[in-house]
Amino acid sequence: MISASSPRALAKHEDDIGTGAPHGSVATLALGALGVVFGDIGTSPLYTLPSCIEVLGGKTDRADVLGMLSLVFWSLTMVVTVKYMTFVMRADNHGEGGILALLALVPKRMRGSKTGLGWLAFLVVVGAALLYGDGIITPAISVLSAMEGLEVATPRLSPLVLPLTCAVLLGLFGIQHRGTGRVGNIFGPVMVVWFVTIAILGVHHIVKYPAVLSALNPIHGVRFFVIHGVRGIFVLGAVVLAVTGGEALYADMGHFGRRPIRVAWMVIVMPALVLNYFGQGALLLTDPHASAHLFFAMVPPGPATYALVALSTCATVIASQALISGVFSLTHQAVQLGLFPRVDVEHTSAQAEGQIYVPVMNTALAIACLGLVIGFRSANRLAAAYGIAVTGTMVITSVVFFEVSRRTWHWPIWKSLPLLLLFLAFDIPFFAANAFKFRDGGYIPVLVAVLLTLVMTNWSRGQHIFHEQEARLSPSLANFLDGIDRKLAARIPGTAIFLASATEEVPLVLVRFVERVRALPEHVLVLSIVITHEPHLPPDTATLEPLGKGISRLTIQRGFMDSTKLLPVLECAVRKFALSCDLRSATYYFGRETFLATSEGEMSRLSESFFAFLARNASTTTAQYRIPPTQVVEMGVEIDL
Repeated sequence: MISASSPRALAKHEDDIGTGAPHGSVATLALGALGVVFGDIGTSPLYTLPSCIEVLGGKTDRADVLGMLSLVFWSLTMVVTVKYMTFVMRADNHGEGGILALLALVPKRMRGSKTGLGWLAFLVVVGAALLYGDGIITPAISVLSAMEGLEVATPRLSPLVLPLTCAVLLGLFGIQHRGTGRVGNIFGPVMVVWFVTIAILGVHHIVKYPAVLSALNPIHGVRFFVIHGVRGIFVLGAVVLAVTGGEALYADMGHFGRRPIRVAWMVIVMPALVLNYFGQGALLLTDPHASAHLFFAMVPPGPATYALVALSTCATVIASQALISGVFSLTHQAVQLGLFPRVDVEHTSAQAEGQIYVPVMNTALAIACLGLVIGFRSANRLAAAYGIAVTGTMVITSVVFFEVSRRTWHWPIWKSLPLLLLFLAFDIPFFAANAFKFRDGGYIPVLVAVLLTLVMTNWSRGQHIFHEQEARLSPSLANFLDGIDRKLAARIPGTAIFLASATEEVPLVLVRFVERVRALPEHVLVLSIVITHEPHLPPDTATLEPLGKGISRLTIQRGFMDSTKLLPVLECAVRKFALSCDLRSATYYFGRETFLATSEGEMSRLSESFFAFLARNASTTTAQYRIPPTQVVEMGVEIDL
């Protein structure tokens, strides 16, 4: 169960700029969005149609090409434009989007119970876990598909494709600790060049075969399924590659705002994508032998191919960077919401709070991406592993959006149910088509998602039980204060800060300290940090409650996307309440819990052992709040869950 304050449900249809968005004109923000939001979906032309052709056995006729193009166009229109741009992006949590933002809009009674996550919150957790599965594939397939253009330029360079792909990925993951602030400014202009280039290439080939535009008629998509039957469903599993970046559009809404993302999509991105897909189709109809490396066959062999490979590599690196940053952000949010064990989070920019680096996730992604490249060896084969995770998230997003519209916004059933059915009419066939690819590689993101779902559900339930045990073991405030004079031999100079959960009247670490040391500093702060379902909160949200005997309770509320650095927030509270304490010389007392794996607690022995393993390997409280280790004292506490 997630403990947080009640969120304020927002569904403002004219809200233009997210709370986390930088200031600027819509045009400026739309340019920035091109370099962050649209990298994944923008590089899909590299591998979408070739993957469709491979499913058909490498041979296509005019009806096949028009059918595939019709499916791609209407998928982009209905899934991205209608579902995400028009409706899902209305579901924002104070301007922030993404699967975890939807959790904040879910009614509190549906988020959790005493036994764990509620069913809707569990769905959100599964959706978030599936995004991790998608995250290990996108960098691998994107960079590999770009490097395969070298085979078109010079076939003798084919042996270099895998080594160069691995080198680019190693370099990309190797620079993450430095942040992307400096190079991030060029991402937008580079992606503008990319979208303009693919649009021009598309127009060039459409002019040669304008009849390809007849694929705008959806009847060609229907006819495709009539002709191919079950194989047509398999092709749908490749068509979905054209829309796999749709979830990223929603997740990054808070960085740039709803309107700039919509403007960028309608004015630049979708026209460029449609023109390029139809240009590839026109080329295929005039030269069926171009299907092997369809995208790079759009330019003549030689220098133009090398230039396109270079531009494609830049675009895929940018797309990969956006997804890597998204995984870092998702991990940070999950930790803050109590869904994931603590991990080290490093802020790489003093100006942009959202620019973070998570070492353990960076290492895991790097190993996974390199393993996929070496194991699958081609973008077309890797495409078999792609799609099942993101389509699963798409289905979950539709279901949770329906519940939010009904339970939170109180839309009538005649308004919300048709939307759900419309969304699922695309999401479920896409998911079913990708489910057929399970044995060919789809099991990889599914296994990742299952593992992370187990981690998040176990951690969430264990944390909930742990806090209940803390509250049960700690004495009431009245009893503690009544007996404190008898237990203390002395009051010593200085300030002590004891960390407490929101459910504890008196933190166990404070009780143990008094019992062991029989002394207490003159100034004692019992500090509670409450993570809310709002993404960002101002630093002056602290409240102070004097408890007596020189002890005060300081409660600080933070947003789930805020920095975890504690000292600036404490300094703000000291100024706000004019506290007579020196934080530079204060001592912080934290509990170091040891969880006993027995059969007597509320969790099973296996679940408790798993939770204890996660707790032992989690980052320390000192590292999480970035407190100088020389000012920290940890006291052991045994807990049986």
